[in-house]
Amino acid sequence: MIDHDGFRPNVGIILSNRERRLFWGRRIGQNAWQFPQGGIRSDETPEQAMFRELQEEVGLDHDQVTILGSTRGWLRYHLPKRYIRRHCGPTCIGQKQVWFMLRVDCDEGAFRLDHSDKPEFDAWRWVRYWQPLSEVVYFKRHVYLQALEELAPALYPEGAPTRELRQRPRQSAGGALLRQRRR
Repeated sequence: MIDHDGFRPNVGIILSNRERRLFWGRRIGQNAWQFPQGGIRSDETPEQAMFRELQEEVGLDHDQVTILGSTRGWLRYHLPKRYIRRHCGPTCIGQKQVWFMLRVDCDEGAFRLDHSDKPEFDAWRWVRYWQPLSEVVYFKRHVYLQALEELAPALYPEGAPTRELRQRPRQSAGGALLRQRRR
């Protein structure tokens, strides 16, 4: 489903734990990290798509999380030209996303990265609130910043933590505490 401007409707999911750390997933077979996200089907609302994607990508059900907030409207990003497929139906130039901030209400043992036939992630970790901005692929960084800024009050009603002005070096997979995909 591509809209008349060339954007694919999508949802983004920010999962937080009791310590207000965020779920950060490593894309399967890559050294690329992101929040869970996925397309909205023509018969779904953004909330329905969010719960479906949450189940498919992380293995959690609606009763294992609490919705803390969502963005007021669509946040958009453009794909780099090399990722745009121009010869297969309507041209998709990027994604428009509704983002959700969720609190995880279950033990992390309930997470199942292998819940679908095509897993999105092969490992995950909890990260500080602003850390994804220095690790997400460059063309999604602006949308991540918008989502994190807009949804910060849902997780931090007293005020969000201060963003560090300089980027921290990326932590190697060997130095990070990763939860691997269950088989």
